Amino acid sequence: MDKSKGFTLIELIVVIVILSILAAVALPRLTNLQNDARIAKLNAARGSVAATSAMVHATLFARNGRADTAVCPADGGGPANNNSSGSGTLCSEAGIINLYNGYPAATNIGTPGILTAAGLTTVFNPNQVELQIEGYDYTSTGSVATFQVRGGSSSINCSFTYTQPVANAAPIISIITTTGC
Repeated sequence: MDKSKGFTLIELIVVIVILSILAAVALPRLTNLQNDARIAKLNAARGSVAATSAMVHATLFARNGRADTAVCPADGGGPANNNSSGSGTLCSEAGIINLYNGYPAATNIGTPGILTAAGLTTVFNPNQVELQIEGYDYTSTGSVATFQVRGGSSSINCSFTYTQPVANAAPIISIITTTGC
């Protein structure tokens, strides 16, 4: 008797059905990884802003409000005044940071403040193009800065805000909005 070796039609159909079920379950999870990555990037940026804000504030108090006598060596922007009330400046390793009530100020792009201090890019004081290359958008209106992660359906809905502090208070860093990530 001659016996053929191989799979029966039923066995092949069962394997194809199992593979299609696995693909239907796994594919949506794999496509959602980009969304998860944008949310993780947003959380990392928020953590950087919060940590930077606290470190700048602690550095300011370590300097005890005494103005620097030498020019800030990192960028030559002049000596920092280390003022903890109202507007002030602080010399960091990378350059002068503008302050408001003892914390980084919510400044426009091009003016060193919370965006510059947070170090979201490899450039100390990034411009809009350098931010976009790293996947971020940033806007500042008055005392509120908005950090956004690009690439989702709506970057305004993949964001958080940093609000400059009032006197004798800490800045307010909002929870993240992820509906557009």
